[in-house]
Amino acid sequence: MCGALAVLAGCSRGAADEGDGGLPGAPTGVTATAGSATSVHVMWNAVSSGPGVRRYEVYRGPTRVKDVPASEHMTDVTRLSPATTYVFTVRARDADGRLGPAGREARATTPAAGAADRSAPTRPLAPRGRTVGSRAVQLSWSASTDDREVASYDVYQGSTRIHSVGGNQTATVVTGLRPGTRYSFTVRARDAADNLSPASAPVRLTTAPGSDDGHGTAPASFHAATHRTDGAYYLDLTWIAPTVDGVVTEYQVQLDGEAATSLVWGGPAPRGKASYSFYLGREAGVGHRVRLRARLPDGTWGGFTAERTVITGLP
Repeated sequence: MCGALAVLAGCSRGAADEGDGGLPGAPTGVTATAGSATSVHVMWNAVSSGPGVRRYEVYRGPTRVKDVPASEHMTDVTRLSPATTYVFTVRARDADGRLGPAGREARATTPAAGAADRSAPTRPLAPRGRTVGSRAVQLSWSASTDDREVASYDVYQGSTRIHSVGGNQTATVVTGLRPGTRYSFTVRARDAADNLSPASAPVRLTTAPGSDDGHGTAPASFHAATHRTDGAYYLDLTWIAPTVDGVVTEYQVQLDGEAATSLVWGGPAPRGKASYSFYLGREAGVGHRVRLRARLPDGTWGGFTAERTVITGLP
């Protein structure tokens, strides 16, 4: 059943699975966004399979341009040329020095440089935020203006820049936070000439104490049903991908309280509605409980959906 989704334990190995010979897996969810006329922000999901990852290596075409510690999953590639398309890949290297395979290519085109542009964008206004359980927050703001164009927005946690998004994006989700911790976030706009706006007003949020189930990061509108084909019953699942910063490429299906399968997209992962079906058996009248969760771009598992119950042979 290999199509848009690959079953890790079934038809083909997914991008997050271990490489050959126990090598680290290939990083999934690799994205590249132009930050200015001379820089690109590259982001990827943490690799969880295989031996411990020591660092990530970022390549521009065949050339390695950055080494990033295993604790980080993003970096800026600088000293690029304006109005140029670049191709980036990311590979993981383990503690024994073994290099895993590259993840999928990510392309970004830097904007043209403006002549003698010394005018910074306006500060992002009306910043807002809300906590998503104990380990994530959602941020949004009003768009800045520039005499030419806003190329990207930089998100800061205190005085440290923790992420960048494209100039047409005015919201993001920050994951991998600590429970019961107070944070202060600000946003700055950047234009193609690398001029930075003043910081937005701070958004101060405190994550929930303890450890929750990440319900706010669970896939939405989860439905389960069965159908019969050629004398066999199949489980049909549909859901809406969780709203997070980055791309969700891996899901885990839990059936009757046990992990049934992990799914990795073999092509571009949907940001909206998704679906999957798999074989249950040939006996009618058998009940099953099913739920689903997503691996977030920071490498952690999000919350499970509500559990659904289905019975083979019944609508």
